[in-house]
Amino acid sequence: MAYSEALANRVREALARKKGVEEKRMMGGLGFMIGGHMALGIVGDQLMVRVGPDAYQRALRRVHAREMDFTGRSIKGFVFVEPAGTRTKRSLASWVAPAVAFAKSQQ
Repeated sequence: MAYSEALANRVREALARKKGVEEKRMMGGLGFMIGGHMALGIVGDQLMVRVGPDAYQRALRRVHAREMDFTGRSIKGFVFVEPAGTRTKRSLASWVAPAVAFAKSQQ
């Protein structure tokens, strides 16, 4: 499955000043690691966000978010965000920030 290069470029821009960012191709998409911990990913045209178990239910209540069910089962702590939820720079940043914070908390 191909991933949205346009969204990938926007995520790269949002992460440009963060330290320890690494990109990895995975599961037909693209993952963004911070300090060796998964933070964000792109699967097709959707943003995958790792928010962690404590922020999971709150993230699911946000508009355009849904359970990450890549394997057919829900993966707690991860959500998919539809393209409408990342349309603006501000809306994308609102998803990038908690993902970065969670990844950094794992170090």
